[in-house]
Amino acid sequence: MYAIVDIETTGGYAENHRITEIAIAWHDGIQAGEVYRTLINPERNIPSYITGLTGITNEMVATAPRFADVADEIFNRLKDKIFVAHNAHFDYSFLKKELEQVGIRWQTKKLCTVRLSRKIIPGLRSYSLGNLAESLGIAINNRHRAEGDALATVKVFDTLLRRDQQGVIVKALKRNSGETILPPNLEKSEFDRLPAKPGVYYFLNARKQVIYVGKATNIKKRIAGHFSGEAREWSKLNIRNEIHHIHYQLTGNDLLALIVESQEIRRLWPKYNQAQKYKTEEWGIYMYEDRNGYIRFSVNIVLKGSRPLVKLSTKGDVWNLLWEKVNAFSLCPKLCGLQQTKGLCFHHQTGECKGACMEIESPAKYNKRIQKMLKELKPPQQAFAIVGKGRNMGEKSVVVVNAGVYVGHGFLPEDFAVKNLLDTYPYIQRGAETPTIQNLVNIYLSDKKAEEIIELS
Repeated sequence: MYAIVDIETTGGYAENHRITEIAIAWHDGIQAGEVYRTLINPERNIPSYITGLTGITNEMVATAPRFADVADEIFNRLKDKIFVAHNAHFDYSFLKKELEQVGIRWQTKKLCTVRLSRKIIPGLRSYSLGNLAESLGIAINNRHRAEGDALATVKVFDTLLRRDQQGVIVKALKRNSGETILPPNLEKSEFDRLPAKPGVYYFLNARKQVIYVGKATNIKKRIAGHFSGEAREWSKLNIRNEIHHIHYQLTGNDLLALIVESQEIRRLWPKYNQAQKYKTEEWGIYMYEDRNGYIRFSVNIVLKGSRPLVKLSTKGDVWNLLWEKVNAFSLCPKLCGLQQTKGLCFHHQTGECKGACMEIESPAKYNKRIQKMLKELKPPQQAFAIVGKGRNMGEKSVVVVNAGVYVGHGFLPEDFAVKNLLDTYPYIQRGAETPTIQNLVNIYLSDKKAEEIIELS
């Protein structure tokens, strides 16, 4: 048995919006039966643009039941049935959320008539419900209302059942088919071809414009995570409906994936990438000597013209890095700006601090450990190459930095001996230094798990 569903809502994503109307028709695989329909009081204002689309006003739902009042009735009509809807993820995510709010756990197999139509009736201009119905000669009465759209979806589903000569519907219902998690306009074959390797991926719309760029250590797993989760941000559900194609490029390792992602976002300015489109604060570690001769540190926002030892994208990143060095070199948290309280520092009681904060340890002795720490903290100022895993056997990746400035990245033959800066140029793609890339390189250099760093002549 199938439950064919359509809902109207106060907005486009389940996390922050509510259902205003629902219609459920049952179908036994041969014919449809009665339709259950009700308005629902969403217990919030319906935006005017939604009213303009659906015709559902605040006055119409004021006396309607709340979802909690009809939840049992709705659940009884859905349970033990295969869920069917046009763009099923949308309707399913709202109903699952609403049922969870009243303590009802519900999970079932689902079919999307958009995805099924693309496979069973290929080559149409559009697969929106209105255009699909028009192509099939199906009239929709009361468009953008739950009952009208649900009845149209019933007729579309009837057509799909009759025309499905290749068993598309049965295959879609198999546990491991993956069909139910994919965006409605994405061919499953494109998803199936994705590699389980590090790299950068691109979501493209119907006009093959890049609308989102992301990076992953496992491209296929990361993208499956995008699609299988419920929409919890405004962009996630919108982007699902716009994805028609996925492209990718392998990078071999996570550092290169981060760098390429940053460069591609700046090059393409995709619609759904927001984080790197705006200038953000940077935080730095600053060094000074106090009047007693002890070298101290402070953490502050990086201002124009200032010269911190290290710049990172967040205060938390800087603090974590500094704490790591304090612990590694038995430094004083107070002198490193990590403890503001009076009295002994946190590490004095455990013996990790040698007493510099109480002037027990001499400045000369304390500063000697600081100098060792600085060699690790400050990026090398000469030319160097960060060598890592390549995209496949027989090659290795390289990120080239000269005098603290990013030069470019590329791939070398596995047996290539990296010695000279100029020798790397034929193999690398030159790129501009940006605060984001500088932060990525600095974080990588501060990580003791860095694969291989080679000084270049």
